Amino acid sequence: MKLYYSPGACSLSPHIALHEAGLAFEAVAAPTKTHKLPDGTDYYTINPLGYVPLLELDSGERLREGPAIVQYIADQVPQKNLAPANGTMARYHLQEWLTFIGTELHKGFGPLFNPATPEEYKTMTKDRLAQRLKWVDSELAGKPYLMGDTFSVADGYLFTVTNWAPRVGVDITGLAHLTAYRARVGARPGVQAAMKAEGLI
Repeated sequence: MKLYYSPGACSLSPHIALHEAGLAFEAVAAPTKTHKLPDGTDYYTINPLGYVPLLELDSGERLREGPAIVQYIADQVPQKNLAPANGTMARYHLQEWLTFIGTELHKGFGPLFNPATPEEYKTMTKDRLAQRLKWVDSELAGKPYLMGDTFSVADGYLFTVTNWAPRVGVDITGLAHLTAYRARVGARPGVQAAMKAEGLI
């Protein structure tokens, strides 16, 4: 398999999932600014949308969109418990988290990275994100991971997205449960390996 990624972007989430899963893969840098791969290939010829992540399977089939990719990865190694079994309520709760992180947090950070976003809108965006993150903090009270006692692919996604907070001026230091959670997830060998591979630590 090949994972196309850009360092520190949302593609860190499937990168973490692949390390946690212990699956063999090749990581290919696809910088979101230049869209040029290390061999000079135009990334748009691989993903016409131009963004990461993209997972290319051994069959040549391609999967876009992080939440779909991480569930695919988890389902390749069910014994690792990175996602509950398909068809269970627990799986729907995982999908609930992946959707929330994608739509309410991930997309929420987007305007803060855009230099053209008016300051007034950035302030509104930060306030909305702060409210969402405060709720996440309350959900983490009394449990080590989003789904309870077991690390799941949703945790890799939440960790990835909350990494962006200090870069765009969203203060999460007062959220004690989230802060402890981030330290716990960040210390995992799979997370460390993915971050080292992307030059983030």
